[in-house]
Amino acid sequence: MFTHAIARKPGPNFAQGITTAVKESPPNYEILIHQHEEYISTLKSIGIEVTVLAALPDHPDAYFVEDTAVVAAEVAVITNPGAETRKGEEETIAPVLAQYRKIEMIRPPGTMDGGDVLQVDKHFFIGVSERTNHEGAGQLSHTLKKYGYTCTIVAVGEGLHFKSSVNYVGKNTLLITEDFSGNAHFEGYDTLIVNNEESYAANTLFVNDHLLVPRGCPDTRKKLEVLGFKIIELDTSEVRKMDGGLTCMSIRF
Repeated sequence: MFTHAIARKPGPNFAQGITTAVKESPPNYEILIHQHEEYISTLKSIGIEVTVLAALPDHPDAYFVEDTAVVAAEVAVITNPGAETRKGEEETIAPVLAQYRKIEMIRPPGTMDGGDVLQVDKHFFIGVSERTNHEGAGQLSHTLKKYGYTCTIVAVGEGLHFKSSVNYVGKNTLLITEDFSGNAHFEGYDTLIVNNEESYAANTLFVNDHLLVPRGCPDTRKKLEVLGFKIIELDTSEVRKMDGGLTCMSIRF
C-alpha cells in the first residue's frame, strides 16, 4: 500500500510544454488546476499523504513529476530526463525524496523518464523510448538489482512512454494497448487489451486497491470491472492535450 505521494502544481505556462497531441481546443489553465486538485483530493481520499510542490516557471512540464524519479522500497533513483527542456526538474525532486529514501542517480550519457518504468511487485519493466535510452535503462536495471529486484527492458516503439501503453492493474493483470498484445515479455501475466479508440485509457493508475481511470472510456471501464476494485473516473482533458496522463502527475511510494 502507498502512504505518500509527491505532486507539483502546474504553472500558468503549462501549455508551453512539449506535446504532439492533436488539440480540439487550446489547453485551459483554470480547467487544468481544477482537474489537478481533483486528482490530489482523490489520492488523499484513498489514504495517501500528498506533498504538493510549487510550480517551476522555467519548466512548464514539471507537474509531470513521475518522470523525475523511480522509487522502490529501499531507494529512490533520480532520473536524467530525456528531453533537454526538462533537464533540471530532477534536481528539485532529489532533496524531497532524500527525506524518505537513499538516493541514487542516472548519469549521462544515460537518459531516463520515470514514465518508462513500471513496477510489478519485485519486478520492473523498463521501456526504451525517445526519452529513455539503453544506457539509462541499463543503469537503472543495475541499480535495482543491487536491492533484490529483477528487470526486463522493453522496446516502446510507438507512444511517448512505456506507461502510455502498459500498466499494472492488480491481480497479476496488465492493461495494455493493442500494439503490445502478444508481447513475449508479458508471459505469465493476464492481460486486458484496450481497444484503439480508447488507447489513452491504458494509462490507468492502480493505487491502494483502487483504479483511477480517465473519464470517457466506457469499454475499458467495463473490462476493468471484472477485477473487482473500486473504479474512480477522473477528467484529464487538459493533461491529455499535453501528452500526459494519470500516472504522470505523482510519484507514489
